[in-house]
Amino acid sequence: MSTKKLTQMSLLAAAALILYIIELRLPGPVPIPGVKLGLANIITVVAVYRFRPGEAALLVAVRVIAGAFFAGNLSAFLFSASGAVFCLCGMIFIRKILPLKYLPMCSILGAMLHNLGQIAMALWIMRSVSVLAYLPILMVTGCIAGLFTGLCAKAVERRIPY
Repeated sequence: MSTKKLTQMSLLAAAALILYIIELRLPGPVPIPGVKLGLANIITVVAVYRFRPGEAALLVAVRVIAGAFFAGNLSAFLFSASGAVFCLCGMIFIRKILPLKYLPMCSILGAMLHNLGQIAMALWIMRSVSVLAYLPILMVTGCIAGLFTGLCAKAVERRIPY
């Protein structure tokens, strides 16, 4: 890996972590527990289109691990990691189909998959299908948040030199 690429990845990982920490301190956009914008995913979408899959996964792993450290609890790590894995896998697949100009669509799919990953983790932890009742709310808010983060990611991507 070149020094330039490593520097770019490090700066993007730091930006994602900063966005994550800022979002932890902000009230949620709606009064529904667990619903948030996912600002750190702006950087994830950029990384998916900018870097190879393994490099994007490394960037996301750094953000998830460091973010859990700053959030200070194991459940934050478990939910963030499960969402990130689902999201990243789906976006890596979809980027092969959708060109860069459709980056917001990839972000919407990623947000929905992130929510599915978190629901899967909740099912595993709680051992109750009652958490599935929360899925429709998360899918709708995930589409809205994914569109927002996708539009932001498109603006960010245009400003990062190659």
